[in-house]
Amino acid sequence: MTDWIRRVAGVNPPARIARPVHAVGRVVFRRAVDVNALDVAISRAVARRPPSSLDDVMKTLSKAADHSTLWLGLAALMALRRGASRKAAFRGVLAIAGASGTANAILKPLLPRRRPAASELPAYQKIADPPTSSSFPSGHAASAAAFATAVAIESPRLAPAVVPLAAAVAYSRVHVGVHWTSDVLAGAAVGSGVALATRRWWPARVTDEARARPVDSVPALPRGEGLLIVVNPYSGPPEFDISDDIAEALPAARLLRVREGVDLAEELEDAIAECGSRVKALGVAGGDGTVAAVAAVALRNHLPLVVVPAGTLNHFARDVGIYDLQEAVDATQAGEAVAVDLALVEAHPGRGPEPASEEVIRTRYFLNTASIGSYPELVRLREKLQPRLGKWPAFAVALVQVLRKSEKVDVKVEGRWHQVWFIFVGNGPYHPRGFVPAWRPTLDSGLLDVRWLRADVRFSRLRVVGALILGALGHSRVYRQLETTELDVELQVPSMLATDGEVVEEAGRYTFRVAKEPIPVYRRDEEKWSGRDRPFRG
Repeated sequence: MTDWIRRVAGVNPPARIARPVHAVGRVVFRRAVDVNALDVAISRAVARRPPSSLDDVMKTLSKAADHSTLWLGLAALMALRRGASRKAAFRGVLAIAGASGTANAILKPLLPRRRPAASELPAYQKIADPPTSSSFPSGHAASAAAFATAVAIESPRLAPAVVPLAAAVAYSRVHVGVHWTSDVLAGAAVGSGVALATRRWWPARVTDEARARPVDSVPALPRGEGLLIVVNPYSGPPEFDISDDIAEALPAARLLRVREGVDLAEELEDAIAECGSRVKALGVAGGDGTVAAVAAVALRNHLPLVVVPAGTLNHFARDVGIYDLQEAVDATQAGEAVAVDLALVEAHPGRGPEPASEEVIRTRYFLNTASIGSYPELVRLREKLQPRLGKWPAFAVALVQVLRKSEKVDVKVEGRWHQVWFIFVGNGPYHPRGFVPAWRPTLDSGLLDVRWLRADVRFSRLRVVGALILGALGHSRVYRQLETTELDVELQVPSMLATDGEVVEEAGRYTFRVAKEPIPVYRRDEEKWSGRDRPFRG
């Protein structure tokens, strides 16, 4: 059957072709003849175009996309800017690799097809050294569609610039006579499909911020009146101090700078007692560790919280939807906030369910995540590799390295003993489920997201790596996940606890729960913003 399909797909098919007897074969035969006839008609119509500057543009564009040079150059430029642009570049390169391999290494040898006859093309449309490999599908179209789709997934703002360019590259292959139209359409379908498939291994964040119910009881803070804000100059880039910008944007606010060797919580409590009722809200400019410390004080004093992202990664501020100082200022001026859960962990001294009588249970609050075992090392290594590899490839590499040298931890969870590599506890359900936790779709669920990797299963390390490669970690025996309001973890040997990426405690038993009351965090009401006023930030 392949022989007659090859013959039908040629430029000048023989006049007599033996029709297949099988019913399915007859249908395929008719469709192939129809597609071939349409391809020939389109190519001849393009060849009849009079000479114009479009010919030079199409030839230049077609050659520029050879070996994906055009797209790799664009990716390099996009990677210079952090955020959605850099993520789009990394996803685009990954999609190109998959699409090019699928089109050129698999489909072309499997479905060989003759290219359009060079004799039917005018000289002013021809390119030098036209390709001689199989015509179906178009590798150029596959790479172009893969890159454009990947960019659209990560950065809708960049898509209007990249998609038309990709379409032009795809059309150029028909214009210069090296591909049929159906080759280009099939290649584009392959490229887009591969780019969309990358979301299985590298989920894309589709919401600008997590959902949370509005809080109507927070006061407006014009010019920062009634705001006591903590600024940590040690967070974020060492050469940048946001203190002056805050003082200019919120001139009526009182600034309290973090000092080395001084307990932040105690100093903040003293400042609240000194100012009395004049303090209407607490603010914090720093990384997640600083934000968590100030949030705990705000919760104890029943005060709303203003968050200014000034750390390195600002996971919590991103989930809330505050990306810069101006957004925090806008929210305080409007007096708008949302309810956000604050999680806590109680560290019980000693080992076993009952704490030693002479010691006190220590309580720590966390905004994002807590973990036991090797997870903090995994996060540290991922953040080190992330600027070069991107978040998801960096996580995969970091996980393999950490599992290779990490030690098993004996823990008792839900009344049963397990050997695990680590336990992850998220303040709220993280997305995606059954995979690497990335972001929270909601901030006020009242639940903990608990995940762990079992070490008591044979070849558990290999199973984890294989599940990651297949994008099926959630179906693996080594992976466990549950959502609960409270979790008690007992350890055979006291182990370190990390909250929001920092190692903070060592104990033999930990109890995790969500605080009874959420904390109001200032954020503008998205429904009051038009698409023009508040663009998606990716």
